[in-house]
Amino acid sequence: MLKVDGVFAGGGIKAFSFIGALQVLDQKKIFFERLAGTSAGAIVATFIKAGYTSEEISQLLDDLDLQQLLDPKKRSIIFPFYRWLRLYKKMGFHKGDALEHWLYTALKKKNVVTFADLPTGALKIIASDLSNSQLLVIPDDLPRYGLVPERFSVAKAVRMSCSFPFFFEPVKLTSSSGKSAVIVDGGVLSNFPLWLFLKQPEKKRKRPVLGFRLATSADRLEPRQINNAFSLLHSMVEAMWQAHDQRYISKAQAENIVFIPVRNISATQFSISDEEKQALIQLGAQCTEDFLKSWTY
Repeated sequence: MLKVDGVFAGGGIKAFSFIGALQVLDQKKIFFERLAGTSAGAIVATFIKAGYTSEEISQLLDDLDLQQLLDPKKRSIIFPFYRWLRLYKKMGFHKGDALEHWLYTALKKKNVVTFADLPTGALKIIASDLSNSQLLVIPDDLPRYGLVPERFSVAKAVRMSCSFPFFFEPVKLTSSSGKSAVIVDGGVLSNFPLWLFLKQPEKKRKRPVLGFRLATSADRLEPRQINNAFSLLHSMVEAMWQAHDQRYISKAQAENIVFIPVRNISATQFSISDEEKQALIQLGAQCTEDFLKSWTY
């Protein structure tokens, strides 16, 4: 048995590939002591730390109707312009309440509601505070807002990390003094927070650090096709996702990262088919198998 500290990158729907990676790790008796994640990676990291096995996570996601996470509204169907009015006023097409409720329900089954229900320092979730132009590591940075980490909802933290700009509404985090900060997807500032566990020199680390990233390699990203305003916006956000971490990873231990090159699936493709889900899971498993053959920790 090997214990590691794990980091899961954001990537929306593409993160189904992490299920395959987890299945392989279970087979190899590799387990996580501490975990960090952004956006969809935060969902996976949180479920693992809450005590879900790879098979339970697979079943949980298989039973999930992804469309129900989009808070469908009748007015948006009858009056299409309502979606654009909502975007202007609420800063997101979808509320995100259904996502948070699903997370809360799933975590409650494992008796995890607040960070007090998890070992201290075992889980770190990345979000972005746009009001104060700063990265937010939850629960570590909550005292800055006058909030008690042990009392903070884990589901709320993950929902904050998943607030993809313009797709989901931002979360307004109110401090103890009554001031509100607008929080969005952690990927805006750090989509792959490997740096969280690489602060210490390698010789002083208690465990190996193992990262999982939805990209081709450490030094190369797939080019994007930009044909209209929507693809321009999506590419702009993804560029922000990648810029900080890409520069850091090129200097870090790329040999400790499982790269999973997901193609032809977008982060917000909530209409993904069962066949596409299975293909992602198989891709994650294969990439992890190949990685472990030569991994020297």
